[in-house]
Amino acid sequence: MPKEKIMIVEDEEDILELIRYNLEREGYSTICVESGEICLEKTRYFMPDLILLDLMLPGIDGLRVCRIIKNDSKTAHIPVIMVTAKGEEADIITGLEMGADDYLPKPFSPKVLIARIRSVLRRIQGQEQEDAGGVIKRNELTINPGRREVLMKNTALELTFSEFEILYLLARRPGWVYTRNQIVNEIKGSDYPVTERAIDVQIVGLRKKLGTLGKYIETIRGVGYRFKD
Repeated sequence: MPKEKIMIVEDEEDILELIRYNLEREGYSTICVESGEICLEKTRYFMPDLILLDLMLPGIDGLRVCRIIKNDSKTAHIPVIMVTAKGEEADIITGLEMGADDYLPKPFSPKVLIARIRSVLRRIQGQEQEDAGGVIKRNELTINPGRREVLMKNTALELTFSEFEILYLLARRPGWVYTRNQIVNEIKGSDYPVTERAIDVQIVGLRKKLGTLGKYIETIRGVGYRFKD
């Protein structure tokens, strides 16, 4: 069974070739482009299963490319992994808020690259089932959105409205990084103080109630939070 088609957007030829080699060795088919303009043109033509997008590109930069892709109804469903140099936290946050699905800081190992790609594709492929609103099971947690009930080892947890919403948001998409601002935009309960800093307070309280399972809510320094994949 053929594997997914991945578009690699990278203007440095040696890095582009390294990524292409490792992806094709894993059985993926690749489309290699070196600019944002070509990326946009070929995305609409080939409709890849995932785009690996460098942020530092000649002409249209990666952030603008990501925004255009995610604002186009024909391409918005295509997952995007941003590739960025370390220290570009502002760009990472901007990209994630534009709809990028993950980010990969340079330099990275081929093993990490493949793992991230597999994680995003697995997450996207399971999205339809999760969006149906069914019960979610993660490790020893069972989350029932219909009953607004969380069971930990068959014991019910007493969560506030906002704690439940945050846990449900993160657990629905394991590995998906949410910025604090994204969480604020998603969670607007009556008991929720809508500030980014308040997210940290909510997370602390949620982790305490989860006990040993609190470790599955990971802090991504300078960016936000995710449920461990």
